[in-house]
Amino acid sequence: MRRFLLALMVLFGVLARPALAQEMELPPEVQQMLDSLQPQRGTVEIAAADATLDLGDQYDFYAADDARTILVNLWGNHPDEATGVLGLVMPAGASPLSDAWGAVVTYEATGFVSDEDAADADYNELMDAMREGSVELNEERRAQGYPGVDILGWAQSPAYDAGTHSVIWARELDFDDTDVNTLNYDLRTLGRSGVLSINLISSMPNLAEIQTAANDFASHAAFNPGARYSDYQEGDPRAGYGIAGLVAGGAGLAVAKKAGVLAVLLKFIKPILLGAVVLFGAFAGRIKRFFVGEEPHEEYYEEDYAADGYAEQPMAYEGAVPAGIEQEPEPPRA
Repeated sequence: MRRFLLALMVLFGVLARPALAQEMELPPEVQQMLDSLQPQRGTVEIAAADATLDLGDQYDFYAADDARTILVNLWGNHPDEATGVLGLVMPAGASPLSDAWGAVVTYEATGFVSDEDAADADYNELMDAMREGSVELNEERRAQGYPGVDILGWAQSPAYDAGTHSVIWARELDFDDTDVNTLNYDLRTLGRSGVLSINLISSMPNLAEIQTAANDFASHAAFNPGARYSDYQEGDPRAGYGIAGLVAGGAGLAVAKKAGVLAVLLKFIKPILLGAVVLFGAFAGRIKRFFVGEEPHEEYYEEDYAADGYAEQPMAYEGAVPAGIEQEPEPPRA
């Protein structure tokens, strides 16, 4: 029933249109989930990363449990896609059911990432390699009946701030059969033992707003004493790649050239793209199926939802559509 209600709301655009959502009465269980959320403002601790975010009054931060509720129960993601998510940031006062952007916070214990190549990295060459590497993957996906995505270029070329030890970049993506290009904005803050990641997915018309938010995060995200980049000591674990490798997806330029950026990005942006299932209702299914090759009507059972109290019965995953309403045919099985 929960999936049926969510699918019905998506079909009628309620989740993508905040004004309409306010006019219509939400299902009681959806309203109950919204009421249970506890957004935080000001300085918030990211304990798993040994870091803090100073968000002031401009943003709402949802801790891990609330972020999971939003990503899984409200935005329709599989529970696995919320694994490792430490929090979710949204504009202050914005409902998770509105069309406002969301930024997912994660941390990866990569080891120390050297910034020695930051000034010398050729990001235009890196982008060319990403585009070239994605061509073959797109051909394969389209041949199997799945939509492709073209990397159009940098929406913001990678920029490293040696003062905050953070790097920001953004890519413009063009998904098949969509009129508005997608914006994938990344912020990475380097620490002694790993990287704090804030990833935003939106559309290109929102570039200015997302750019402002990303820059704010960069100046207000910091590791705690002992975990800071400057606390590195000889003998600490190292990542084995630098800033260019981080931008390429954490696997290095060589892998980016060989596998293509879409394959490399899977590890980093799959949860975020799946988290956009409501924000981009018109084509979120295409985003999900492209990156994970997932069947659109996958079913899963109680063990997937035990923590959330779901009933012991199979539930359609992001594919439930009321009878009598036409939907796009499923792509052929890969």
